[in-house]
Amino acid sequence: MSTITIAAPTGSEDAVKAPPLRPQNRQFAILAVLVIVAIPLPLILPAAQGAVAVRILIFLLMAVGWNIMSGFGGMFSFGHAAYFGLGAYTSAYLLVKHNVSPWIGMLAGMAVAAAVAVVIGYFSFRYKLQGAYFALATFAFAEMLRLIVTSSAFANKSVGYSVPLIQGSSLWKIQFPAGSPGYFWVALVLAGAAVAISIGFLHSRAGRYVTAIRDDELAAASLGAPVLRHKLMTVALSAAITAVAGAFYTQYYLFVNPDLGFGSAISIQAIVPVVIGGIGTVWGPVVGAIIIGSLTDVTATLLRTPPGFLGFLQGRSGLDVVLYAVLVILIVRLLPKGIVGTIAARWRR
Repeated sequence: MSTITIAAPTGSEDAVKAPPLRPQNRQFAILAVLVIVAIPLPLILPAAQGAVAVRILIFLLMAVGWNIMSGFGGMFSFGHAAYFGLGAYTSAYLLVKHNVSPWIGMLAGMAVAAAVAVVIGYFSFRYKLQGAYFALATFAFAEMLRLIVTSSAFANKSVGYSVPLIQGSSLWKIQFPAGSPGYFWVALVLAGAAVAISIGFLHSRAGRYVTAIRDDELAAASLGAPVLRHKLMTVALSAAITAVAGAFYTQYYLFVNPDLGFGSAISIQAIVPVVIGGIGTVWGPVVGAIIIGSLTDVTATLLRTPPGFLGFLQGRSGLDVVLYAVLVILIVRLLPKGIVGTIAARWRR
């Protein structure tokens, strides 16, 4: 005897409901909304604030790159300036010496940075460097690159490279007149792509392997996870995104030298936004970059034209570093998971 299945009437309690959006789809939707909202900003903001917005996006690129390696992968790096500098110098060298478009130079910088990161990672993991030892190794390598570039005629020694100016605007050369929204829009596309890659990576099979290895490497290896391969994949992706920040930085400021490219301050600027926003979260780098970029502008303004009772600060430098330190201490003490991480943890309760 055949059976007949009667569908529940529309609108009844037994009607089939549409499945909820997967987490990555919700995050992609949020990212799309944020990008759309940000598009008209350079047309609204004053020129000075537009420059701050571009700097925030550069911080965001650096923070996303660092978070993939140190947040998702658990491999704390204090030497991301190495990858930033490789991206900056590769792009600048190809443009200045061979008139190669910064877009191609950016891709070349990504490849160089990723290859170097794989080499550093391979030997670090081969000799079981972890935790503070791995962080020190990355810092030492960044400093080594800075010293090599400073003394290398091939890299123009301590003088660095100045990007030649062109007449008018050129997207192919990533050059626009002063105050043009073009720089912001290019940076927005790059930063949006970096966040999208971060979301896709975290929710991919490789991303699940990486987070499992971060949480318990021995258990993941015992279950057959290819630990070394996924660690190297993570550091390569992290280095490539950081190199994009370096290449765009050079094109925006039209100059790079060893200290600007490989200085320890670059590594700090990659770490601090993520610590403040939330390590290992998708949106932590976004929130942290906005806070740090805005704080940098506030401190610069305060040092230029301080109020009367703070007149002793005028002309001094280093206030931004002091504020970074105070802010990081407060975040670590009050919000140990960062702003986004703490909010997410309380939301799940």
